[in-house]
Amino acid sequence: MSARTCAILNILAAALWLLTPAAAAEDIEKILQQQTQELMDAVSRGDASVWEHYLDPSVSYTDESGAVLTKAKLVEQTRPLPANVSGNIKVTEFKVTGHGDVAVATHVDDEHESYHGAELHCQYRTTDTWLKTADGWRLIATQVLALLTDPPAIQLSEQQMKEIAGRYSLGDLIYEIRVEDGHLIGQRHGLPAQEMKAEAPDVLFIPGEPRYRTFMLRDAKGQITGYAERREAWQIVWKRLP
Repeated sequence: MSARTCAILNILAAALWLLTPAAAAEDIEKILQQQTQELMDAVSRGDASVWEHYLDPSVSYTDESGAVLTKAKLVEQTRPLPANVSGNIKVTEFKVTGHGDVAVATHVDDEHESYHGAELHCQYRTTDTWLKTADGWRLIATQVLALLTDPPAIQLSEQQMKEIAGRYSLGDLIYEIRVEDGHLIGQRHGLPAQEMKAEAPDVLFIPGEPRYRTFMLRDAKGQITGYAERREAWQIVWKRLP
């Protein structure tokens, strides 16, 4: 086989590889990640034209607060940031699964913002659904979740920890808080023990569970009578046992 024939065969093989589903999937991921980053950059610049371009007219966009927004609303609210506010959003952990003319992408949007001199850092887990149209890939649905992190912890005094330590009940459930080696340890009967940290003197949390807070309850004399276990808008009250 001549060198020229080998070269032609190699070119044909490369062309065939480009037509394979794997290669097509890689192209889709590259395209959609680029378009997603363009949308995030447009938020920082307040450039509504990018959102106008990539959003399908019937897009359903659920933001991190749970509000469902239309294309018109998304385009309308994409405006330049106020004075003394700036930021950028980097798209990370981008993954795509293709289903014919539909592709589902998940990614983390890593946002850094300067707000009147204060530096803020937020992350969002986003799931996008894209539809391939004659004009290219267009966004037809989005779900955004704010990724929660633990709050800053403060150090309680030994006396403060001793006040909190005790046994608490909820119906037939018993939860014990004790002090071990200068740390608060919480444990429900039959479950593993967990370290508890303080966000404020009477506000506790368990690292890795940022949706929950434990609010110590006191009577008129300042004695702890129980605690409220709170998650977002609801709470349950545990009573302190003698």
